[in-house]
Amino acid sequence: MMMTFEELVESAEISNTPLHEVVVNWYMLNTGKEPSEAISVARNLTNEMMASYSTRVNSPSRSLTGWVGENDKKLRSHSALFLSPVVYSGIEIAISMAEHNASMGRIVACPTAGACGVVPGVLIALSRDMGIDIETLSNSLLVAGAVGERIRIKASISGAVSGCQAEIGTATAMASVAIVYALQPNNYGALLSAPALALKSLMGLVCDPVGGFVEIPCVKRNAFGASTAFTAAEMAIAGVESAIPFEEVADSLGRVGRRLPEELRESGRGGVAVTPTAKRMVADFAGVDRER
Repeated sequence: MMMTFEELVESAEISNTPLHEVVVNWYMLNTGKEPSEAISVARNLTNEMMASYSTRVNSPSRSLTGWVGENDKKLRSHSALFLSPVVYSGIEIAISMAEHNASMGRIVACPTAGACGVVPGVLIALSRDMGIDIETLSNSLLVAGAVGERIRIKASISGAVSGCQAEIGTATAMASVAIVYALQPNNYGALLSAPALALKSLMGLVCDPVGGFVEIPCVKRNAFGASTAFTAAEMAIAGVESAIPFEEVADSLGRVGRRLPEELRESGRGGVAVTPTAKRMVADFAGVDRER
């Protein structure tokens, strides 16, 4: 049964049913599986995100190339000058998860490995800095999953298909609605606007990994995704509405993605991946690898 995200939110509002329950019933209608399974998976994924972050903090390591692996530690050693504690936590955790992925650590691909830091960044920050409980976070992840699924259906969540807008963009939209649902689950206007605002802000983002590794600029983009998610959620909760509905934004992401040239879709042959510095880094790494 195909339903738009707007229809899911409308159904929750009209029936006075929590949105995450509407989502799991939608899951049942589309898969034939019990709603309890979706609830269990969401709880397990939320716990796994927290376990992965703990592992990263306690046992950090660098990536194979050596290009990333210490930025999360730098952030944990720094006292924020401009950002609120919860937003700063979000970007630190997002970097941690992305570096954990780059160093072959276990992560939750949410929605992809390259964008694995954004959603955990906001969820763990909400837990650590605002005391949001696991059940609430898991329910928020279910709602975020509906946003991700709608983008997957209408456009793509693959950088190779639609650029980084499909990966970091989708993760940011998912994270923004998770924030709203964790704090104000009955703020239907904000639930609709937050993911639209988030996705619009990253429209057209190219996928240009240096050397084809999911490290530069991928890791740091997770931090910007987390901070953008908080910005979109804050604006939506304040009453700022997206002039363009979420589903239409998702359609637009698909159109933009199909028009991106191949070199800007995870090929490593465009964007910052072809700068002189990037080429030198790849050559230096290849030389070190040959010597081994």
